[in-house]
Order: sequence, then structure tokens, then C-alpha cells
Amino acid sequence: MHTRTLAELGDALAAGEMSSEELTRHFLTRIEALDPRLNAFITVTGEAALEAARAADRERAAGRAGPLTGLPIAHKDIFCTDGFRTSCGSRMLDNFISPYDATVVRRLKSAGMVMLGKTNMDEFAMGSSNETSFYGPVRNPWDLDKVPGGSSGGSAAAVAARLTPAATGTDTGGSIRQPAALTGTTGLKPTYGRVSRYGMIAFASSLDQAGTITASACDAALLLEAMAGHDPRDSTSVDAPVERYADGLDRSLEGFRVGVVEEFFDEGLYPASAAAIETALDVLRSLGASVKRVSLPNLALSVPAYYVVAPAECSSNLSRFDGIRFGYRAENPRDLADLYKRSRGEGFGAEVKRRIMTGTYVLSAGYYDAYYLKAQRVRQLIAEDFRAAFAEVDLIAGPTAPTPAFDIGAKTDDPVTMYLNDIYTIGVNLAGLPGVSVPCGFADDLPVGLQLIANHFEEGRLLNVAHMFQQETEWHLRMPGGEFA
Repeated sequence: MHTRTLAELGDALAAGEMSSEELTRHFLTRIEALDPRLNAFITVTGEAALEAARAADRERAAGRAGPLTGLPIAHKDIFCTDGFRTSCGSRMLDNFISPYDATVVRRLKSAGMVMLGKTNMDEFAMGSSNETSFYGPVRNPWDLDKVPGGSSGGSAAAVAARLTPAATGTDTGGSIRQPAALTGTTGLKPTYGRVSRYGMIAFASSLDQAGTITASACDAALLLEAMAGHDPRDSTSVDAPVERYADGLDRSLEGFRVGVVEEFFDEGLYPASAAAIETALDVLRSLGASVKRVSLPNLALSVPAYYVVAPAECSSNLSRFDGIRFGYRAENPRDLADLYKRSRGEGFGAEVKRRIMTGTYVLSAGYYDAYYLKAQRVRQLIAEDFRAAFAEVDLIAGPTAPTPAFDIGAKTDDPVTMYLNDIYTIGVNLAGLPGVSVPCGFADDLPVGLQLIANHFEEGRLLNVAHMFQQETEWHLRMPGGEFA
């Protein structure tokens, strides 16, 4: 069962080959047997999953099943889930039981999906390797000594190892696409505002976006149809029609214009990864697309701009976790000041503290103009670069990450080197664009991801190109061997 895609499992349920309860039990058994090696899950909701699966089977028997009814999914532990722990990978929220569902969770539940559990993540989504979690690092199923990427590393590792056929994630600077690239999965980041952020615990509010990690672009299209749409409870949610994304997957690419960003192919790109990307571009040419070089001259400024804007917003968003209003509370404080200091000092990990301090500094009197406003101006320059590129091409392509998965612990003592792992993905978030990473080969026996970027609200075309590429290749069907086969 676990070797099938989400779409194939949906067809099998519709054909009566299996029940949702049987399917759910299969994945729960795999999680119990294999997750101790990966640490991909923080919480497994076994009994609730089986109850939901039985309810889905009753709906199917009554003729009320939709395309996602009875299919399993896991949620990144940043999405609030009614009655279950939502930790954000942090000691600060280790005992927080949400009283409501995030809109993403609610919509997928309404579509009949079965939640298997909550996946591990970098603390408060701050990280590129899934090593900052209070619950320990997640391991990459392709090589257990390697990272799976972050911050949605638990979701990516779980899908890659087929502990779940699909998972949700969030992408603030590449946190869906980068782990998808490092684990050989398909990671979709929609346009900012396409999917509601309500109930998704905030890191950087102008950058955070919910998305999916799946085996295929077809699976991502099915999920996006259910997740997308205006939500009046989210002021950043855009009121725009939702396409039937799955219906447009097979459109021809004849005459389609693909732009390859010159700045992506710099000295930081691993040679074997570059070769895999070039081969992937040849596949797009064979499908009728033309490929030309385009330039994003301000792309090199995306990392420094991001690491001013994102920490500034995180400093504001995380101020509520003070031991009084929300979050972990230190024991036996001497006074109110001690309560604040120790609750935040003990509740937050090192990377979160680093970003809070950076954000507080750039927002402080005397530095706001010099850093924060300047970073916002650079953000506009990057957005203008993308607008100019899309005047020449229909889609932008390039690598998702500069290297394949790296060793656990290799970059934890060098934050700047760690931050540079998102150099190809951050610009998409700063501009609010949709992007997807699809598997396109291997380097040193580790997956390589091809990143595709579209203009605002063109997820349909983005998924179409990704799907047509996957129809011509089989990289997305490759699974880790050994115990995970």
C-alpha cells in the first residue's frame, strides 16, 4: 500500500480494493516500526485516526465520498489541531493542547482525510536542517546520518519513507521546498495568501505560507484544491477563485517559455547537482518548452534581506510567549522580571533566541531605518526582478538547494553557512510567489530537487509543468531502500 501515491490510493479506495481503516492501520504500523529510526513524528494520533478512518468508510458506503475521503495525512506540528498537542517543536509549547483546528486542518478534515499525527520540525520553523527541535533532530531516510532539511523536515522525511502518503508543511524561506529537495519528495509552496494562515502559529507573518509535501505533483494538486480559498479569519487570505488544479495537469508544454536564472548557477552549486538540473532542463525541452537564461540581479541580497525581515517579525510574534499569557512557565520565580527572563530563557532554544535578539535589534530606535526599512526596500527590488523576468518567460527553473543533504551536526556551529542553504528559495518568499521542488536526480546517492517558480496565483500552470516532467521521469517514484522499502 505504501508504495502508491495519494492519487493511486484514492483510486484503490474507490475501487474497493481496501478500506480506509485497513489503509490507516498499515501506515500506523509503519510509523510504529520505522519512526524510531527517523524521529519524524512528535505525536501519533492512532486511535483518533482509526475512528476517522471508520467514519470515512461509512461515508463511502453511503455514496458520499470525495476524492480525498479516507486518505491518510500528517500535519506539521505548527498547525493547531483540536484536542491534540501543537508544540511547534519547542519546549515553550510542549504541553499546549489546541482548542481548535487551523483552517488547513479543518478543510482537509472536511474533505475526509485521516490525520495520522503531527510531524517534527525546527523550533518555531526556524532552521534549515530540522536540528533545532526540542524533540531532537529528524534523520533523512536516504542516509540516517544526513539531515532531511528544514523546517518541515519531519513532514518530508515521513513522506520520503512512506510513513504517510502526504503531509502539510510551511514555507517561510524555503522550508517546504528545501526539505523536499533533500528527501526526494515534491514540495509545493503556494502564492502568499492562497492558503489560509489561520491557526498556523506565526514565525514571520509576511512570509509564512502553508503548503504540501507529497510524492507527486498530482497529489499536491489534489490537496491544494481542498486547502486553498479565502478565509475571513485570516486578513492576509486572498479572495480569488480556486482552480480545479488536478484537471489541468496534462496540458501540453509546447511553446512554453522556461527561464533559467543565471545567478542560481554560481560557485556554491554542487557540480553533481548542477548536472542533474541541466538534464532536467533537457526533459522540459523534449516536452516542447523553450529554455532561455534570465537574470535576477538582486538575488544575492535575498539572504541578508530575509535575515532582517524574518527575525524582526519573529521578535514581534514570539513576544506573546512570556510564561504568563502563553507558553512554558519557569518554576519558583523570584519576581515578575525573573519569571519573564527564565520562562523565555528556558522555553526557547538557541536558534530562536538568536533570531529574537536579531529582530529586536533591527527594530530598535536608531536601527529601524538603517536595517529594517532598507531590507524592505531590497525586498521590493527582488520582487521587481521577478516581475521583469516573468515579462520574458512563463516559468522560472533552477536548483532548489546548493548541495544534497549534509551530515547531521555539520553546520550547527556556523549559522551563516546554515542560512546560505536557502539561498535559492528565499527570494520566492520575499516576492510572495508560488514555487515547487520536484525530484530530478541524485548526487552522491542523495536526491536533488528541481525548483520551478511561477507568477502569482499560477499554481495551476506550475503543477502542470511539474506533473508533465514527472510523467517523463521516475525520480519521484524512487524510495529509500533497506528497512524503508
